[in-house]
Amino acid sequence: MAGVSSESLAAAQQQLESRLATADLSLAEDLFTILSLLDGNAGLRRALTDPARDGKDKAALLSRLVAGKVSAAAEATAADLAAARWRSARDIGDALEVLAATAAVAVAERQNGVEGLDALEAELFAFTEVVGGSHDLQRALDEPQASAEAKRTLALKLVPEASEPAKLLIGQAVSAPRGLKPVELVRRFNELVAHRQQRWIAHVSVTRPLTAEQSTRLQAGLNNLYGRELTLNVSIEPELVGGIRVAIGDEVLDASTIARLGELRRRLAS
Repeated sequence: MAGVSSESLAAAQQQLESRLATADLSLAEDLFTILSLLDGNAGLRRALTDPARDGKDKAALLSRLVAGKVSAAAEATAADLAAARWRSARDIGDALEVLAATAAVAVAERQNGVEGLDALEAELFAFTEVVGGSHDLQRALDEPQASAEAKRTLALKLVPEASEPAKLLIGQAVSAPRGLKPVELVRRFNELVAHRQQRWIAHVSVTRPLTAEQSTRLQAGLNNLYGRELTLNVSIEPELVGGIRVAIGDEVLDASTIARLGELRRRLAS
């Protein structure tokens, strides 16, 4: 996905974040349900990605089709996508798949923080290892004559102790791989887990080693700013301009930004 589609997905991901704080697994399930609707209707996909059609009109069209069948949060998320611009009819479905999987991953994160993400990553990896090492399982999960439910049942027997988010993602991958091998789609879902894990790691670059006091103060400040217990990964870069840079997920804070945040906290505390 590139160009305008990539920009639309990025905007949709930001909008989704505001709904994830209180969302449960039903949001992911509902988004996958809408994805099934789009995948089964080429005319609808073309209508929702028609550049000549007004965004509000496209959002209203999708809302009419799913209203009352999914949650309000899922309807709003899908409507956001429909209102955006897309390079191709395929891209809107790909974006919806990413958002649905992200919602499932966020449930694991909300339940147990970074440990929940680590566990989910291990569960998905275990599935890919088992299936990847068996030609018989690969053939069974790729069998075009087998029903989606039969494939889901087989897949979940391989991971009986998996968490509900893992079962949902694995079940989705084997029942609706959307042109990919199921194992490949599970690997893509795991990339989303890895990306979300980065939200818990602060990559700190400094020109010289931090003292214990500086490290403690920086840790406390970042934990307070992001509302979670971050892991500091510190590297020394003597040529760094500004003295310090912190990267957390997709966000980068430089020395001036960190100074302004520190000053703001001091003013709020006074």
